[in-house]
Amino acid sequence: MARILVALLAGLVLGIGLVVSQMVVPAKVLGFLDVFGNWDPSLAFVMSGAILVSAPAFAVARRMNSPALARSFEIPTRRDLNPRLLSGAAIFGIGWGLVGLCPGPALVALGFGLGPALLFVAAMVAGMVVFHLTLAPSPPTGAAATTEGADA
Repeated sequence: MARILVALLAGLVLGIGLVVSQMVVPAKVLGFLDVFGNWDPSLAFVMSGAILVSAPAFAVARRMNSPALARSFEIPTRRDLNPRLLSGAAIFGIGWGLVGLCPGPALVALGFGLGPALLFVAAMVAGMVVFHLTLAPSPPTGAAATTEGADA
């Protein structure tokens, strides 16, 4: 129960931050991404603030043996670039640049009933379904699946 409450609180804080920073306003994000036009650098301060908050948290996490509410940290360890990662990043960036929304802000904007967010989330869910039906790795089977699923 504590894990769910902390996740809810973290999501709430993130959502408030996205609203306050105006990351849920596509025009604001598109203005930030338009570096060769009418550039709005204000979101750089949001990103800088996020780094200032998260960097010490990651440093603390690396010194801890385990988190308080889970068995292990979920920190990515891979350092290589592969075509799958690069193509996913490109699709994400192109989508963000076209509509000014990415998944987190789109879900928050959906709560405000913003029409473009509804269309974005519908397309995002459709993309997730297509991925799981075509490209997703197969789930582990046997004893490994039982062990991995025990933490969920």
